[in-house]
Amino acid sequence: MIEFDLPQTFDEEFMALIPKQRYIINTMLADGRVKAYSLSMDRSKLWAIMTGTSEFEVMENIAQLPLSEYMSPNISELMFHNTSDAVMQFSLN
Repeated sequence: MIEFDLPQTFDEEFMALIPKQRYIINTMLADGRVKAYSLSMDRSKLWAIMTGTSEFEVMENIAQLPLSEYMSPNISELMFHNTSDAVMQFSLN
């Protein structure tokens, strides 16, 4: 899990990179490198659950993010990450 500290103010360069950031994140979500991506309401923190075989691989993925130079990452290795989507759901059919 990566917790990113975001800048207190967003300049024009930062704002211009947001669409590209979303595109890269959506690509990483689609190919399974990112499992979850969340932004705090006050826009001071960003969280991502990323998969990787090593911290180096996760850092390589972070480096691909257009906003990476604006964010300070703090990586915590997770034992597991459960979501409601992962719980078996029964079909009524």
